[in-house]
Amino acid sequence: MRPLFHPALEDVRPEAILHALSDPLRAAIFAEISGAGCIEACSAFARIGDRAVPKSSLSHHLKILREAGLIRCERHGVEMRNHSRCGEVEKRFPGLLSAILGAYAKAGCKPATG
Repeated sequence: MRPLFHPALEDVRPEAILHALSDPLRAAIFAEISGAGCIEACSAFARIGDRAVPKSSLSHHLKILREAGLIRCERHGVEMRNHSRCGEVEKRFPGLLSAILGAYAKAGCKPATG
């Protein structure tokens, strides 16, 4: 099986983060992962709010979040486990993630309602 790509912290770019979180569904998935405080299996995101997320779409969204440096994914058998890299990203770009996720909240919507 092909190894998963995770950028080194020094290779994480703000434009990649902005792109990854520009999609409301991806922002909602990331908010769930970062708010969980623990490792989340992909199956935990089969539904975001009242919206069902097809497996193929979920895989695509997680790949974009992973390649932007926002999450780390690990294979455990047939399960993929995800955890946030918020702490690392916050050290590199202080306030960026909270500003983006806060903008969704300030607009009066959950990130998943876009």
